[in-house]
Order: sequence, then C-alpha cells, then structure tokens
Amino acid sequence: MGKADRLSRRLDWQEGVEKDNKDRMLIWLEWVRGVEMVIEEGDLRKRIKKAQEGDKRVVKVVEELKKVGVKTLRDEEWEIEDGVILKEGRIYVPEGELRGEIIRLHHDTPVGGHGGRWKMTELVTRNYWWPGITKEVGKYVDGCDACQRYKN
Repeated sequence: MGKADRLSRRLDWQEGVEKDNKDRMLIWLEWVRGVEMVIEEGDLRKRIKKAQEGDKRVVKVVEELKKVGVKTLRDEEWEIEDGVILKEGRIYVPEGELRGEIIRLHHDTPVGGHGGRWKMTELVTRNYWWPGITKEVGKYVDGCDACQRYKN
C-alpha cells in the first residue's frame, strides 16, 4: 500500500466530526414505487382466484377434477393449489384485464422493467400462464415507447 494523499482523505471524514445522514435522501421515491408494485402482486393472486371462478372453462375443468377426485390432471399438467388453478406449476390467468396488469407489473418497474420482448416473456412466464402469453407480451413491448427508443 502507498501513502495516503489528499484525494483519499475527505475533509468531512475527519475524526470527531459527527457523520449522520440528516436531510439526505437514501432511498429514492421511484425505488419505493417499484416495491409497491411488487407488493401489489400478493393481492393479485386473490383477484386471479376470483376471476378463475367466473371463467366457465376453468369452472368446468375444476368440476371435472372434483368429479374424478384427483388434484392433478394429465400427468400433473393441471392442478389445484389453495383454490388456484395451475398449469405446469404456473398460475393460470383467465381472459380479462388481469393479463395486462400482470404484464404491466413486470414491465413498468424501475428495477427490472423495459428488458425487451424475450426478457419480459421469461419474467412473466416464471409464475403465470395463459394461451398466447408470448404474443401478448410482445405486443405490449412493441407498444412501449421507452423500449422502442432504447432497443439495440
């Protein structure tokens, strides 16, 4: 190691000087808003369960599962967990506004958003499934002004 010089010694780091963060912003509001969106996802599962109950196709599948008395159908492709229907371990999202909201929650966050078509598809399909999910995510990304301006 070398000898300390003026550049490595800040005046405000002197011994005996109180170093507190009074009147300093440590967490930006944009970061907190991103966390709020992630927290919002907990309530989303309840809303998806309610929407699944209103989807006639889903209700029919659930009734068939109950008739047979099994929790899984077609080699564990479809199953029911805590009243929520899963396909291959991912939550099935019925048609409606919830699909767009899920895409928005994954795309419009400061932490992980605007990653492009394939990154967004990968993020959404980690936990959710519906027919045409790749196409719907692609349309959303194609319509995003920021993604179109900054894409490689």
